[in-house]
Amino acid sequence: HFMGLVSEQSLYNPKDRMIELEVIPACKEYGLGLIPWSPLAGGLLGGALQKLAEGRRVTEKQEIIEKLRSQLQQYEDLCREFGEKPADIALAWLLKNPLVTAPIIGPRTVDQLTGSLRALEIALPAESWQRFEQIWPGPGGEAPEAYAW
Repeated sequence: HFMGLVSEQSLYNPKDRMIELEVIPACKEYGLGLIPWSPLAGGLLGGALQKLAEGRRVTEKQEIIEKLRSQLQQYEDLCREFGEKPADIALAWLLKNPLVTAPIIGPRTVDQLTGSLRALEIALPAESWQRFEQIWPGPGGEAPEAYAW
């Protein structure tokens, strides 16, 4: 027996949200799970500014860090206010979406792997997520309404 599609794998994280226009609504309509890849935007949402301040090497991302510096600063400040690591907040945001079956994470160390389990326990109040959404706004809803003037 052929089951057909059961999941969709897409680039999805707080910084990269274009799939909210059409892919996520299609997943919802057809009962597909969503498996996001690059949930930390290539490490940008894992505390990139903090790593720079600590003198860690992030030269390959320097240009995009500078472009997003204001958002990254607001984000990392918000995470500090919550008392959580930026990577864990980004993963927790993804896991709030009932379509997300499991983000594809890429830990380089055992500590990163075990640390990311914290995301499963984070439950922030709605007003905290609203502040998060102001920093990382989506494309404006689902298509075609999001395209309307």
